[in-house]
Amino acid sequence: MTTTPDLVFPTSIGTSTPTSMSLLGHDMATEMLGHVGFGELCLWLATGTRPDEGQVRVFEAVMVGLADHGLTPIAIASRMTYYSAPDSIQGALAAGLLGGGSRYLGVTEDTGRFLRDALDAAPSAPVTAADFDALALAAVTRARAAHALVPGLGHPVHKAGDPRTPVIIQIAKDAGEYGPYLQAFEAIGRVHSQVLGRTLPLNGAGVCGAALADIGVPVELLRGAVLIARCAGLLGHLREEMIRPLAESIYMTVDRHAEYRGDDA
Repeated sequence: MTTTPDLVFPTSIGTSTPTSMSLLGHDMATEMLGHVGFGELCLWLATGTRPDEGQVRVFEAVMVGLADHGLTPIAIASRMTYYSAPDSIQGALAAGLLGGGSRYLGVTEDTGRFLRDALDAAPSAPVTAADFDALALAAVTRARAAHALVPGLGHPVHKAGDPRTPVIIQIAKDAGEYGPYLQAFEAIGRVHSQVLGRTLPLNGAGVCGAALADIGVPVELLRGAVLIARCAGLLGHLREEMIRPLAESIYMTVDRHAEYRGDDA
């Protein structure tokens, strides 16, 4: 076997030897196991920096808030795949996660990007509530002019207000992690009606994106963080599908009501 001495593939994530294993530069057996929680590890991997207690508290609150939202298309896809291939739990989980796009789960990332762009566009770093209101008003006005939606506004179920939103904001404040993203998000909630002509609630997916950005998760990874949370929810759906199945009823209902109408009819 020919080797190339100068060919290397550097990584700072993990490695192992015949007698040891390390992760993020720490010995797995003596420094990680029993010392680092899973939420802390996820956030550490996502940011590259070991988080403090406040950051972990916010992260875990967000993970709980995003774990499940009922029999959404994502959960149904996971259950249907399990019904079709019960030997493939990984396939059922993957089917649900692959549905995490612009309509479901993607709002968290979209909100983070929207807020980042709004903060970057500000002539100076906002400090006061009035500063954030001006920043938010400008961002919403730009979105309206571009005929674009403002991510994080509105919810198909929680019309009067998403119950997760004020709780996550308060947890961030209590943890000392109430930063510019959450402040800008709340400002959008205060001013958007001036531009849109109606008042919409700040939804949980949006507030989670703002909270994650404030604790250092790059906006490009926000959807990945959501998928970590939703994977737990899907696992719960699959456990339930095993003991109280729904997928066969869903399939049979669709099958019995299918109507062939020909091409483009």
